[in-house]
Amino acid sequence: MVGSAPAPCFGAADLAPRHELDAPPWLRVESTIMATASSLRRAFDSRFDVLDLRLSEASLLAYIAENGANTQTNLARGLGIGRAATGSIIDALEKRALVERQPDPSDRRVWLVQITAPGKEMVGRIVEIDVVLRSELRAGIGREERQVLAGLLLRLQDNLAAVLEAEPND
Repeated sequence: MVGSAPAPCFGAADLAPRHELDAPPWLRVESTIMATASSLRRAFDSRFDVLDLRLSEASLLAYIAENGANTQTNLARGLGIGRAATGSIIDALEKRALVERQPDPSDRRVWLVQITAPGKEMVGRIVEIDVVLRSELRAGIGREERQVLAGLLLRLQDNLAAVLEAEPND
């Protein structure tokens, strides 16, 4: 009808947007991903609390256990976090004797971070908690669905890398 108000982008019954692009910013897919990531971190942190660990510490320990001793720079790159943050995590784990720094035999200016015997034991406990939590998180989500989701998230990561690469450096 001429002169009538445009149809709202939300259905009257459930206020759901008709299309993701019509949704307010807090309901868009990117916001959902960010909220989910935050909740995932809280869930892992909560479960690892019995070990007095955070997800970042557990991840670093498990990474070293799987990949062997490595430099702080390579650990940061492998975990996708900054060098300074990685250094803080290493310091905390070293205070608990879960990792130790050793001079790199090929370059005495560089330190290698390696897991200790107590660190290896801790990784066993981390894996037990991780297996249970991942099982709970994946309830009702089949393997094919997870593969599709993983593929989409990897494409989004590639797009993000391109966007960030194109950003001017200050």
